[in-house]
Amino acid sequence: MERIKLIFTNIGINSIIDIAIVYYVLYHGYMLIRDMRAKQLIKGIGLLIILIPISTLFELHMVKYILDHTFQVGIIALVVVFQPEIRKALEYIGTKSMFSFSTLERNTATSESVIKEIVLATSSLARQKIGALIIFEKKIGLNDIADTGTILNAEISSGLLINIFIPNTPLHDGAVIIQNYTIRAAGCFLPLTDNNLLSKDIGTRHRAAIGMTERSDSIALIVSEETGYISYAVEGRLYRNIQIEELQKLLSSIYTETDKPNLFDKWRLRNEDKK
Repeated sequence: MERIKLIFTNIGINSIIDIAIVYYVLYHGYMLIRDMRAKQLIKGIGLLIILIPISTLFELHMVKYILDHTFQVGIIALVVVFQPEIRKALEYIGTKSMFSFSTLERNTATSESVIKEIVLATSSLARQKIGALIIFEKKIGLNDIADTGTILNAEISSGLLINIFIPNTPLHDGAVIIQNYTIRAAGCFLPLTDNNLLSKDIGTRHRAAIGMTERSDSIALIVSEETGYISYAVEGRLYRNIQIEELQKLLSSIYTETDKPNLFDKWRLRNEDKK
């Protein structure tokens, strides 16, 4: 007990800053590698690390030789394997508003109007079973993705969003990129997810949404043309068949300051409990 008291009495401001930095780095490192592919890789690396002292203890010279030479090139291998995650981390660090939830310029009246227009468009597309994919940019810029489509820089309106996704129109086969309160581009091509653990019934549109949110901090809104279900993807995870009330909460968390990031955690728990 006395030793514990001594430790706490010797903690200074430098120690607190040191602990805070380590916590921040470890927490965000976990957030970046928590998808299933990265988890399996980390488990494999951990197993190899455990084998090093075991091979030394039991004088397994061949195993130790292989492990030693494996870890010599391990850093390069990790950079190659985790290239998307490293890029995402560096882009995240490079953003000006690193510690804020969103870079949107806040305006209550405009936000409510935009949310209403997006809800109207999404519910209409869902009723008609018209497929749609909308990406909301947050801290990490998506100009490279926007450049793959047609630049619009148009005001957000339900009519425009519905017309974009009407089948057999020039821009329907692709994603819409929304930056702040503007439809930046339409007909954009997105990277597909590499996650091979997804259900086989998940189509290309949903896989593109997952892939986009794996590579950035964006939020993807999807309407299925087969079922009319509304879904969303965030941080590489897909949450399917949400109701209009949940859609409004999702959009509010993007466009208003009052909602907190842990709102997504509540939805994750709800969706994971259903699986």
